[in-house]
Amino acid sequence: MSDPMPEHHRDTAERHLPVMADRAIELLGPAIDAPGSVLVDGTLGLAGHAERFLVEYPGLVLVGLDRDTNALRLAGERLRPFRDRVHLVHTRFDGIEDALRQSGIEGSGVSAVLLDLGVSSMQIDEQDRGFSYSTDAPLDMRMDTTSELTAADVVNTYSAADLARVLSAYGEERFARRIAAEIVKQRAQEPFTTSGPLVELLYRAIPAATRRTGGHPAKRTFQALRIEVNGELDALHGVLGPALDALRTGGRIAIMSYHSLEDRIVKRALAERCASRTPPGLPVELPGAGPEFRLLTRGAERASESEAASNPRAVPVRLRAAERIARREA
Repeated sequence: MSDPMPEHHRDTAERHLPVMADRAIELLGPAIDAPGSVLVDGTLGLAGHAERFLVEYPGLVLVGLDRDTNALRLAGERLRPFRDRVHLVHTRFDGIEDALRQSGIEGSGVSAVLLDLGVSSMQIDEQDRGFSYSTDAPLDMRMDTTSELTAADVVNTYSAADLARVLSAYGEERFARRIAAEIVKQRAQEPFTTSGPLVELLYRAIPAATRRTGGHPAKRTFQALRIEVNGELDALHGVLGPALDALRTGGRIAIMSYHSLEDRIVKRALAERCASRTPPGLPVELPGAGPEFRLLTRGAERASESEAASNPRAVPVRLRAAERIARREA
């Protein structure tokens, strides 16, 4: 293991409140109560959820994935007391199949999967990562600092049309074209290197009436840039099939989304696996054509008022969960 966790990182870990942890344990618990059960935490972060599960289930084996090497190191320190039951893998969560092979877990031997999507507390709190629009910081936004594309690259090199596409598709920004045009105009004078000038531009580009009612004017643009830099929606599309396939019968999955784009992808993927392939009108279910999964949540669950009040990062969460009930024949 690495050197002891620096004090400022330890403070961050201790302040970090894992979102809807009690509900995640309630939903996934029945699938992992047997010794040797395997939980894949595909978005390990500072290991808040992982630590809770390892404490609650002494026989649990954890496979933790994260693309952020710094987060992986800090999580390793936090999970040191459980190191005999923990496998940590540096990968984006859509690398789940390779991660399981590296951990010695093959086929459909996974008992539960947890995906807590979005940016981690540590990434938001570390100002030099550029995820927050509240302070002037380098336009980076890379979750994996070994990757090449940064937010500055997007802002300074994408065409106006491509910028507008990113802002509209990933930020659902009504004023995407106006913002893109302003960015191209301003970067011709001086490239963007930090978030401050971009935030100032967004205040100018978005009408005052919208600013008064639509939240912080930089919220949607920063979300869009972060998703583009990290390929978040591509990764989400890429992980759902393999994660569901990895679950044994009786295995469960819980997914926490933080904006409507993610939640729609999750909703469609679970609905497809919960649907029958028997043609409508037939009196009986065709062999091997029944649903693979059943939903454990009615719609998307939200954090309670008390949790949202104590942990503001829980406010936008949407939680969906499902259980494998059968395997379809090929």
